Amino acid sequence: MAQHTSRGRAQDRARVAGGQDYEVRYEAKKTGTSPDEVREAVKAEGNSRGKVEQRLENK
Repeated sequence: MAQHTSRGRAQDRARVAGGQDYEVRYEAKKTGTSPDEVREAVKAEGNSRGKVEQRLENK
């Protein structure tokens, strides 16, 4: 059995999966924007959570 490490979790938290509704809703609630705005930010900036949040803050 494979040993679980925290590495995968940290890498996963650093990304926003634009195709996953629960992640889009979470990010929208966190930033006070709409899910559509989050999807647009992911399309424009890529899936880096920091870049997506920065774009949403500047709107």
